[in-house]
Amino acid sequence: MKPDDLNPAPVAPARPGQHKHCPVRDVLDRLGDKWSTLILVTLAQGPQRFNALARSVPDISRRMLTETLRHLERDGLIWREVTPSTPPSVRYGLTPLGNSLMPPLKGLIEWAQRHQPKILAARTRFDGSRRKA
Repeated sequence: MKPDDLNPAPVAPARPGQHKHCPVRDVLDRLGDKWSTLILVTLAQGPQRFNALARSVPDISRRMLTETLRHLERDGLIWREVTPSTPPSVRYGLTPLGNSLMPPLKGLIEWAQRHQPKILAARTRFDGSRRKA
């Protein structure tokens, strides 16, 4: 593999609103938010009720959990099932589309775990060199 194989062809700068037509940016905008990936990884272990999800995802507010679940459902990555009861019971799980995201997401998680010490060391070196300058 040549270095040029890793670099995409030059792209003209995006105009405002143009990224909506870019599939990569559209997906990364969802997965790059603070909570979506954590929720997806949690649901990969099996369907969960709302309160169980709230306990499984540290520091998320109920409002933010509700909002993120709505976004993920809208994107077709999770399903929502309401069982009529008092109070209603709501469960969430991964759709086939959401399940198809798990292998690449698992690869990213493994890469991050394997390389985080190198990244932290690089940050420390960079921060140290900036203080000296």
